Amino acid sequence: MKTLAQLQEIRDKMQAQIANRAAKSTAEAAVKRHVLICGGTGCTSGNSTVIGERLNAALKKAKLDKDVKVIMTGCFGLCSKGPIVVVYPDDAFYTHVQPDDVDEIVESHIKNGVPVERLLHAEKDASGKFKSINDTAFYKSQRRIVLRNCGLIDPENIDEYLAYGGYKAYEKAVTTMSQQQVIDEVKASGLRGRGGAGFPTGMKWQFTHDAPGTDKYVVCNADEGDPGAFMDRSLLEGDPHAVIEAMMIAGYAVGAEHGVIYVRAEYPIAVHRLEVAIKQALSYGILGSNCLGLGKKFNLELRLGAGAFVCGEETALLNSSEGKRGEPRQRPPFPAVKGLFGKPTLINNVETYGNITQIILNGASWFSSVGTEKSKGTKVFALGGKLENVGLVEIPMGTTLRTIVEDIGGGCPNGKKFKAAQTGGPSGGCIPASLIDTPIDYDSLMAIGSMMGSGGLIVMDEDNCMVDIAKFFLEFTVDESCGKCTPCRIGNKRLLEMLDKFTKGEATMEDIDKMEELCNYIKENSLCGLGQTAPNPVLSTLHYFRDEYIAHVNGTCPAGVCKALLSYKIDKDKCIGCGKCARGCPVAAIEKTDYTAPNHKLASYAIEPKKCIKCGACEAQCPVKAISK
Repeated sequence: MKTLAQLQEIRDKMQAQIANRAAKSTAEAAVKRHVLICGGTGCTSGNSTVIGERLNAALKKAKLDKDVKVIMTGCFGLCSKGPIVVVYPDDAFYTHVQPDDVDEIVESHIKNGVPVERLLHAEKDASGKFKSINDTAFYKSQRRIVLRNCGLIDPENIDEYLAYGGYKAYEKAVTTMSQQQVIDEVKASGLRGRGGAGFPTGMKWQFTHDAPGTDKYVVCNADEGDPGAFMDRSLLEGDPHAVIEAMMIAGYAVGAEHGVIYVRAEYPIAVHRLEVAIKQALSYGILGSNCLGLGKKFNLELRLGAGAFVCGEETALLNSSEGKRGEPRQRPPFPAVKGLFGKPTLINNVETYGNITQIILNGASWFSSVGTEKSKGTKVFALGGKLENVGLVEIPMGTTLRTIVEDIGGGCPNGKKFKAAQTGGPSGGCIPASLIDTPIDYDSLMAIGSMMGSGGLIVMDEDNCMVDIAKFFLEFTVDESCGKCTPCRIGNKRLLEMLDKFTKGEATMEDIDKMEELCNYIKENSLCGLGQTAPNPVLSTLHYFRDEYIAHVNGTCPAGVCKALLSYKIDKDKCIGCGKCARGCPVAAIEKTDYTAPNHKLASYAIEPKKCIKCGACEAQCPVKAISK
């Protein structure tokens, strides 16, 4: 067990070792350069671990291993440019790095001080000089509070977390604040739950604190299940100790000595790093029967979920944690009164906990100075879809959708027009291009029929069919329904069948009214949040893109996505008779005709509609764009 004095010695020693990790730092350090490699799931799938192994071998071969330290970190955020390698203190941000690039980086940059320009992700200023990575479009509009350590520290080294102020917040809370003062500070900060509903965090803490009984639990909801969402996973992968420390503070505040992190087994890197972090915290005496030697007890364990979306709902999560079927409970009683094993339980998600240490260290007024009047702080989004820059972003509440899409995201690729953005995953709504200047905060999104959700943000361009988008999300919800209540189990199934009629050109105008009526019934009568919000994608697309539903009734899909409504045609006057379309057709649905176009002497071609399977191979093969749908 380490004493507080010993922990401070570790902080001081490690701070000296990592002094040059801050970009352009002039501080002296034991190691001249630090090479940070993204060890998040995305970059790991792109061989970033192999890059790390080769880099260590190349440095040893060049006898530079004592001067350069290689660290596997968490996510840097710019996932579409991975694998990412950053060299400090030079502020060289390399993207799309491959194992074969390692020798060049070592020889040119590490050994001779000349950055490998072809791998740099950097924008130039008016004078032609490369900007600092923090001044580039992707990063300059962000403010990293939750993600402050991701991409900066080794998540499997507790000493590095300590060097960046780790466990100082818990020490401050226990030694200088009462339980109620901690809760009051969280209340005053204005922090709202980042799991989707936006319930005031301090009120949850107060309810659990006030619940009778001495045996209580603190639970972390890490069952992130929205399609395309990876905010919580990235925080656990990049800064697991931040979540552990926050749960310890919560345990002290509400009077709980037991903590549970419910995390998806589908997140193997996050699970591994949590296991390492818990083991290290126990060995240092930070967790256990006498946390930091301050007389408080807190034990923490992991519970692995099997990947059911409904277990993101807090009461279904509690059932699953107890070994029961993952389905929601009737409320009241709420978990703060009767939760895990029937005991008072505080449940927050990963990102919510990610704010706690900074609120305690810097104060509620500091935190509430960021964001809007009713939505304080920042929000982490998994930015995906039709964008140049896809990845993990953290923006102040109130940042407009335009800033996210056009500045941070870089806009839609290939000159395509922005059409809509889906926030809140399958529980959210679609925001049309006409509302691109909407501030992203809880109340503004609710006002336009969407919601914050846990933080997925998917961008669509002119090639997306909004009817198909609504169907995609509803398919997910139907598949993930636990089946406990009839409105969700049966109602969403019937709703999906109606959407299917639209994509097949079999719907009528009366079906639009029937869908709206069914959507409202499901919202009002479902047992839990999953069922209550499942119709949101349908309702929002009906509201903002009603013309597309009408077009489907009339037998056309404006975006050319719904296959049943497609009809490929060959413009005979454009056709040059090369026959590539016929040779590329997998079902021999294209044949020569007797028609001879005026611009060539070869026979033209035509598509037999009954044979055509609408795969689009012919359109892709045509060298003169004579085929359209």
